[in-house]
Amino acid sequence: MHLVELLAARSRPAAALLMTLTRRCPLSCAHCSTASTTDSEQLDAAPLTTFVATFTPEDRPDFLLLTGGEPLLRPRLVEDLAHRARAAGTRTQLLTGMFFARATRTPAPVAAALAAVDHVAASLDAFHEAEVPRARVFGVLRGLLDAGKDVSVQVTGLGPDDPYLADVTDDIRRTFGDRVPVLAAEVRAAGRAAQWLSAAPSAPAPAVPAADVPQGAAPCAMAAWPVVAFDGTVVACCNQNVVDGRGGRLAGPAGEFPGHLRLGHVADDGWPAVRRALVERPLLRGIRAFGPQYLARALAPDADSGRECAGYCGTCVSVLAAPGAAAAADAFMARAGTRVLEREINRLVEERGADGFLARHTVAAYRDLAALGAPAGPA
Repeated sequence: MHLVELLAARSRPAAALLMTLTRRCPLSCAHCSTASTTDSEQLDAAPLTTFVATFTPEDRPDFLLLTGGEPLLRPRLVEDLAHRARAAGTRTQLLTGMFFARATRTPAPVAAALAAVDHVAASLDAFHEAEVPRARVFGVLRGLLDAGKDVSVQVTGLGPDDPYLADVTDDIRRTFGDRVPVLAAEVRAAGRAAQWLSAAPSAPAPAVPAADVPQGAAPCAMAAWPVVAFDGTVVACCNQNVVDGRGGRLAGPAGEFPGHLRLGHVADDGWPAVRRALVERPLLRGIRAFGPQYLARALAPDADSGRECAGYCGTCVSVLAAPGAAAAADAFMARAGTRVLEREINRLVEERGADGFLARHTVAAYRDLAALGAPAGPA
């Protein structure tokens, strides 16, 4: 399960499920997007395992992504979920901050969890390295590679000119002989980083050439995969504000999930119901194909909605949450012309595959590193 294979499916609705197992983490990185602590909240294991048990060979995500906080604080849960997912034909990726690498020996439960998943992604950046030495992380990755495990490294820097990104990516390539793919991203003003990093929100880079889509359309792949939030609520967006139940600066108070992005709860709904809500809800189809700002203008072209001030994600979590937006989206997405455009845009986005995702969401100078170690032939 190479990283490129996962990224190639990023725009395909319900191709994967992101599941946050805990908000707890023993590290205290200054940029943590989830603002995790050692005693943050986490859901009981039973609703999570019961939800994954609703996967069947006929109706399942292709991939299950396990994250946190630090998911390996619950190694037996990781192992259980990976085995349940595999029984239905779903492969599993684990994203870890490698806290356990500070010790000379990996604890047995953690080793069993690492062995159970199909892909291990290590998070690495200057903030992590202050607490977990790079050499220790590399040692764990080397052992996993030698055991035949697919691995990758998710590195984060302060921007394209950050010397840390150049240093760490050179070191990864040198150490592993270009066998380990790298996903390079920038620190965002979210979680603890919001306290010291200021960044004006910007529209994402085009998912497809502008000439091929209606003017102003900007498809949103972030609404393609359901996300299980810390309390078990399932949402149609991986924006950290949405996952935290904050929705954004123009939405409701903390603890409230935007209703139009809420797909269910793991204690009440199985995968088939969540998948249907994600794939079939017209408002979500419109967000994925056209982007929130284009869709908001199409639904209420004369409204003074503040969408220009809200920005790309802000428009989604606030303007499109307004009363009447869902009904208007039902009518708009049912139009014959809209359905033709939707199909064409979705086709173009899917054709771009991993390249389209990397162009929008990674540091351009390091984009090609995601393909390191990829099998020969098409992704």
